Amino acid sequence: MNDPRIIVALDFSDPDVALNFAAQLDSALCRVKVGKELFTLVGPQLVEKLMKLGFDIFLDLKFHDIPNTVAAACHAASSLGVWMVNVHALGGSKMLTAARQALEGKKTRLIAVTLLTSLAQDDLTELGFIDTAESMAQRLALLTQRCGLDGVVCSALEAARLRKVTGADFLLVTPGIRSVDDSKDDQARIATPAMAIHNGANYLVIGRPITRSSDPLKALQRFNDEIMLAV
Repeated sequence: MNDPRIIVALDFSDPDVALNFAAQLDSALCRVKVGKELFTLVGPQLVEKLMKLGFDIFLDLKFHDIPNTVAAACHAASSLGVWMVNVHALGGSKMLTAARQALEGKKTRLIAVTLLTSLAQDDLTELGFIDTAESMAQRLALLTQRCGLDGVVCSALEAARLRKVTGADFLLVTPGIRSVDDSKDDQARIATPAMAIHNGANYLVIGRPITRSSDPLKALQRFNDEIMLAV
């Protein structure tokens, strides 16, 4: 079974642009991520159109609410046929467990966000957290695992530590992936594809280095080549 390691983030403000861009990619080489902006603009119709192009969909809406609301949202996402959906680990064990129970018997994978990769240590201190980003990510990942979810979104810089404490079967999905020469944009904690794979990441979320490329398919193939060399 084909299991692409790259998830291309379709962070566009126009659904037609997103679809036209996706049509330039190869669904055998990647999955795609639909986030809040696009889903708010168009909703399930976009997901359905992307699935018709052959893509598995990571619906990145980061649900964070009371347990019943999050459970209902996860069930609704699964009914769309998406490959993966996520919630915020900071919602706590009751919310995480409710979300997992809502997807029992479903094919949709459920992961949790530990800390956003845009957050640096100063941001965490400002929010009142006294732990380091690494310690917080580990605590939230272990909480997520205890609640029966499939994995977490985490920085690739934390992946090696999380892989050691969560074992081989827990999924680590890492955004903030850049090649050495790429711009960091608004990501505070980034890594190269080789670093992410060596640190134990299962799936790599890549946005602007592909979506802003003059040749997106070539950029996608380049990232896949980097992953193959690292495996």
